[in-house]
Amino acid sequence: MKLIAGTLLLVGAGTIGAFAQIPGFQHVVVIVQENRTPDNLFQGLCVPPYGSANLCSTSPAASQYDIQTGNWLNKKSSTGVTQPSTVALANKYDLSHAHSAFTVMCDADSVTGACKMDGAGSVACSGRCPTKPQFRFVDNSTGILNPYLDLATQYGWANYMFQTNQGPSFPAHQFLFGGTSAPSAADDAAGIFASENMSGVAKTAGCTAEAGTTVQLIDPAGENSKIYPCFEHQTMADVLPSTVTWRYYAPSAGSIWTAPNAIQHICQSSGPGGQCMGPDWTGNVDLSPADVLKDIGACNLRSVSWVIPTGANSDHASVNDGGGPSWVASIVNAIGASAACDNNGGYWQDTAIFITWDDWGGWYDHERPTILAQPEGDYQYGFRVPLVVVSAYTAAGYINNERHDFGSILRFIEHNFGIAEGALNFADARAKNDLGGFFDLNLAPRTFQAISAPKDASFFLNDKRIATDPDDE
Repeated sequence: MKLIAGTLLLVGAGTIGAFAQIPGFQHVVVIVQENRTPDNLFQGLCVPPYGSANLCSTSPAASQYDIQTGNWLNKKSSTGVTQPSTVALANKYDLSHAHSAFTVMCDADSVTGACKMDGAGSVACSGRCPTKPQFRFVDNSTGILNPYLDLATQYGWANYMFQTNQGPSFPAHQFLFGGTSAPSAADDAAGIFASENMSGVAKTAGCTAEAGTTVQLIDPAGENSKIYPCFEHQTMADVLPSTVTWRYYAPSAGSIWTAPNAIQHICQSSGPGGQCMGPDWTGNVDLSPADVLKDIGACNLRSVSWVIPTGANSDHASVNDGGGPSWVASIVNAIGASAACDNNGGYWQDTAIFITWDDWGGWYDHERPTILAQPEGDYQYGFRVPLVVVSAYTAAGYINNERHDFGSILRFIEHNFGIAEGALNFADARAKNDLGGFFDLNLAPRTFQAISAPKDASFFLNDKRIATDPDDE
């Protein structure tokens, strides 16, 4: 989406550049991983020994990536700072990423309201917790992160991508799919949002949750009420034109990561403890994440896809087995190799891929989020999460320094498919940009080069392990 005289060169922009290679993307794939910050997961960008020695040439330089490598603020430390140390990607402890953990880590200034970002040392830890567990970055001495680092340096990296919500996975996935975690449009306008994961019976989430299951709400007066987690408002799927197809891949029907299950008109629940039975659910929700690889291979990739991983491949602390970087690479590689699809043009030349993480996971990050004005400002925005953007029209080593959030992804989808940006009137309306800087459709499409990874698509397609949710929350 090269900005030419203030006009974005995509479908619905009003004018199309005379020399644009394509008018817009036919496919948008949103890959959502779990619970990491840039400071935690991408410490190795261009910096040996934790990064691959040949990931970067002279441009971009390591200093252009906003990754803080030392002096992490810690008000619990006698010196006021902590020097970070390494942790395995498949570590054996988990940090709180509840809204209360956001409040602790943010440590808002009583006068300005801005986060001081020095409270991470007080974020709770469960499992085999080492000393200062929050102040760790993933050890890449074995090269386990190289697929992520390759993607970030060979395509587009966002220095300032923030989760829209100040809490954990359930509200995060609601924002990624529908632009809000509010129960209704009126609640969104009033600043009332689901702010936590399930409580009560809490075996499942959404409109099929068991009776007695609740989700905490936050409003401008605080977290002081709970409701059954079944909502009714428009989502991105509802504003797409009838010719634009969608699919949501997730490991199970009733989890907090399967966002469509909490939208009544999509789920059409048979009742508490029951099943989603609506035609939009049965036609568009796929409960086997690896089916995205099958669909790509069969030239059946939908116009818009959300891809949620299994626990083993999620990057979520304490449950993943290190498969996440390979999992993401397998999807990108499948798209890059799909030469027979889209009338033998291949998906690579008309697909935009967004790789992001749903929340910060309790890990330290040094960047302060922008806090919105009332009423939304009590829950927007949260901490920084990684965002990698991949396409044939994204320059190698591109670093974007605009401030983004989950609403920016929704705005991109809207603009790409000819929908007025902000059509949902939720996070998409509040976002300041649509990620246009990552694309230049005037460029000739780049030739795809496979991303090297320990596991390939055949591994995930033939994986016989029971698919677990991205975490056991």
